Amino acid sequence: MAPLVVLAAWAGLAAGLPEPPTPDPKAAPAAAKERLLVFSKTAGFRHDSIPDGIACVRELLGDRYEIDASEDAAVFTPSNLARYRAVVFLSTTGDILDADQQKAFEGYIHLGGGFAGIHAAADTEHTWPWYGRLVGAYFKTHPDIQEALVRVEDRTHPSTAMLPAEWRRTDEWYVYKSNPRGSVKVLANLDTSTIRGETMGNDHPIAWFHEFEGGRAWYTGGGHTKESFKEPLFRAHIRGGVLWAAGAEPAPGAKPVDSDAQPSAPSADPAVR
Repeated sequence: MAPLVVLAAWAGLAAGLPEPPTPDPKAAPAAAKERLLVFSKTAGFRHDSIPDGIACVRELLGDRYEIDASEDAAVFTPSNLARYRAVVFLSTTGDILDADQQKAFEGYIHLGGGFAGIHAAADTEHTWPWYGRLVGAYFKTHPDIQEALVRVEDRTHPSTAMLPAEWRRTDEWYVYKSNPRGSVKVLANLDTSTIRGETMGNDHPIAWFHEFEGGRAWYTGGGHTKESFKEPLFRAHIRGGVLWAAGAEPAPGAKPVDSDAQPSAPSADPAVR
């Protein structure tokens, strides 16, 4: 068949097909997901559960947020931090931010940003007093990994609403240099009669939250073991805490944070993965 005849036949068939719909210029584009940053840089002891923790956060919240994980402190700039609803310090240790990066993080919190600290986040930046007030208390020591009874004091918070009043689980139980009660709202404490080794006496907080200098800070002492990030209740505890830090789940008597309240920067940062 001659090429012109084929072309004519094809044109005739095409004429009988319905035309594709014309895009509506007024239709709103699909909303981009908000973002979370999981930061796990270490300058001291390194927990082998960090990859499990990153995977856990992604599994729990990846349907709701774009989740970036990084160990590069260069992501702590004002413009880059403004992209995130919350920053999760996942078993960070030691001095991990320089002076400019610390200033950027302070500014982020002052603008309404959220902080969620897991386990060794309390063993981080011991010489930065502002961070100590943000996280609530610094790590001092710990007894051996063991099962203990956690008494949940406040079951109205998004990170504890699903927990039993008495919660038995196995972890490495941090002893802190000071008791944060009085400067934070304690969510759960350890029944130290169930622990072998050093404790904080009769009042041993292990999870807490507070509004802090314009932002939000939540902390849990759990999360040393890989197994922690497979436990349904501990996973739900983390999910609720991160959502509260991100302003997506209100504390009792509060309203969710407006997602447009924080400034945003348009460009991605190559240091996140």
